Amino acid sequence: MKESDFKDTDTLDQQMLEENGIFFTTVDSILNWGRSNSIWPLTFATSCCGIEMMATAAARHDFARFGIEVYRASPRQADVIVVAGTIVNKMAPVLRRLYDQMAEPKYVVAMGACAVSGGPFFYNSYHVLKGVDHLIPVDVYIPGCPPRPEAFLYGIMQLQRKIKKETIKNKYARKNVANNYDEKNPLPEK
Repeated sequence: MKESDFKDTDTLDQQMLEENGIFFTTVDSILNWGRSNSIWPLTFATSCCGIEMMATAAARHDFARFGIEVYRASPRQADVIVVAGTIVNKMAPVLRRLYDQMAEPKYVVAMGACAVSGGPFFYNSYHVLKGVDHLIPVDVYIPGCPPRPEAFLYGIMQLQRKIKKETIKNKYARKNVANNYDEKNPLPEK
C-alpha cells in the first residue's frame, strides 16, 4: 500500500476488510446493480425502428453483454418497454394497457423519431400520436430515423445509469408520478 492510501483508520480498516472479502455497501446499490444489469425488455415495434432493434440483438452488437438477454412476450415479465415506431391513436389504448400491466419498477424507452415526436408522419396527420410521452412517461429518448444499433445501446446504457441512481425512498415517488400522469394525459379521443 502506498502512503497516500492511509487517509484515516476507518479507511484502512475498510481496505483490510475488503482484502479479506468483506464489502460494505447499501441495499440501494445492491438492488440497483441487479436491476440495471438484468433488464427484461418488452418490445412495441411498429415500423423500421423495430428492424434496428433486432439488429442490436444479433451477433455483431450482442446486447446480451449489457444484461439484456431476451425480449419478453408478456408485460408481466418485463421491466422496460421499448416503443419503436409510429403510434397511432387506435394503438394508444393497447400501449397504455401493456404499460399498466408491467410490474414496478417499470421504465419506458422511446426509440426513433416516430416514438419521440411523431416523426415524418406528424404533419397533417390527425391519427398519429405526437410522441409516446403524451401517453406514458418516458425515461430515455433515442433520436434517429431509424436510430442505429449503437444509438440503441447508448440509450440502454443511459437507462442503466438512471437505474443505478435510484433509491428505495424515491421508488414510491416514481409510482405516484406515473399514476398522476394518467390523469394529466388521458387516452386520445376516438
